[in-house]
Amino acid sequence: MTPSTRFLNLLVFTAGLVTLGVELAGARLLDPWFGNSLIVWANLIGLILLYLAAGAWLGGRLADRSPHAETLFRLTAWGAGAVGLIPVVSRPLLALAAAGFAAYDVALLLGSFLGVLALFAVPVTLLGCVTPFAVRLSLADVQHSGQTAGRLSALATLGSISGTFGAVLVLIPNLGTRRTFLALSLLLLGLAIAGLWQARHRPPWAYVSLWLLILALALQNPGAIKPQANLLYETESAYNYIQVLQGRGEVLLKLNEGQGIHSVFRPAAQGLADGIWDYFLLAPFFSPAPRPPEAVQRMALIGLAGGTISSLYTQVYGPLPIDGVELDPAVIAVGRRWFGMNQPNLHAVAQDGRYFLEHSAARYDVIAVDAYRPPYIPFHLTTVEFFTTVRSHLTPRGVVAINVARAAGDDRLVSALTNTLLAVFPSVLVIDEPDNGALLGNSLVIASQQPATLTDWESNTARLTHPLLIEMVRRAQGRVRLAHASAVSPWRDDLAPVEQMVHGLILRVLLAQP
Repeated sequence: MTPSTRFLNLLVFTAGLVTLGVELAGARLLDPWFGNSLIVWANLIGLILLYLAAGAWLGGRLADRSPHAETLFRLTAWGAGAVGLIPVVSRPLLALAAAGFAAYDVALLLGSFLGVLALFAVPVTLLGCVTPFAVRLSLADVQHSGQTAGRLSALATLGSISGTFGAVLVLIPNLGTRRTFLALSLLLLGLAIAGLWQARHRPPWAYVSLWLLILALALQNPGAIKPQANLLYETESAYNYIQVLQGRGEVLLKLNEGQGIHSVFRPAAQGLADGIWDYFLLAPFFSPAPRPPEAVQRMALIGLAGGTISSLYTQVYGPLPIDGVELDPAVIAVGRRWFGMNQPNLHAVAQDGRYFLEHSAARYDVIAVDAYRPPYIPFHLTTVEFFTTVRSHLTPRGVVAINVARAAGDDRLVSALTNTLLAVFPSVLVIDEPDNGALLGNSLVIASQQPATLTDWESNTARLTHPLLIEMVRRAQGRVRLAHASAVSPWRDDLAPVEQMVHGLILRVLLAQP
């Protein structure tokens, strides 16, 4: 029995929806463990396309050998069921990934990465069979074959568009990654069961049992996405996988890869955070002398996270107006709930940092840029065009300070950012935070609106009286240097190889392990 045209149209549309939903959910599944850099996306998209190509070839062959609706519905049911198994089977592989990250073991890390990607082979290949098989069943005569193929191809594409926006805007933020896989599986499997029931004239109990099993998995409490000791809270947003962890007398914020700490909050005491955030306090003094602390009247912070830097500035410089820009509104909510980010002088804005500056008329004495996911920096925040916008929003003696990652013996990223800043600003100075033997470290790169020297820095800091500033000057002693231009071309919007350079840093770290 040939299914109705409407039912085939619905099946093709839904298969397209599920395919792109699986791809987007797959990216989020990988994100907490491997990040979401271009290389991760390239691997994921490339293999998904390979699996779809294999599915299109396989679906066409199977349709010619067995041009029956029941065969199509079985293939669809198997593919949908395999989608529901992805979050279950991926757990042990992701546990291996965690061990690889912790030990900087490149073989373990790469193996788990490839293993997770291999999980998509069966479901996506089977989903790729649906459209060519449906075309074969829909062909009533050769004269209309082009129209039939075009209609079904268009429906598959429309389904893919729905799956893309549905996964990102609806399913993942509200259900989480694992339940998104399960919901997509239930949707398509239910449709395949309806088709089999109609074709057989009796319930396909084996597939009904599979649907009920996946439903039970969806209703079950999945537990922590990425189990970790002292986990206080975790959630997924449209932008991030967010963790809040309890440390010794402090609360920590981790995003995505989870290897870098984005914010620290110590409820019992005020003071320094003992990280790169503290060095931002010194940024105003990389301006021509004299530059007293009271000259700092307004600040913009791109990459607010849980508000560690804004809290430090409020402690030291008083309740100056701070515009804190954070892309993810869920991170802002976490900051307010868990990190005491409720200072009345802080104006938190959920927006992209560059977009915010380009549409703002405000000027600032300090613009701090800490909008990166260790060790990645968004490329559009590293270019001449971006820094030109930044300079236009600085007061006549304002500064911009950027947190930049480096590896032991490899500060190419710091040098590249320095050289790009020197294409816009008259002078750039660098503070290298002590790495204390760690393989990855941080540097604070500061550019000033007016030419500044090490002598200006020494003169400005010699007059400081606030105990936290005095302590930070002590910690920075001997670690401040004046940067000089190199032969490397400044980065621009058209070419900013940030990720390529960061991958070099990571590879250096991994290969340095015994």
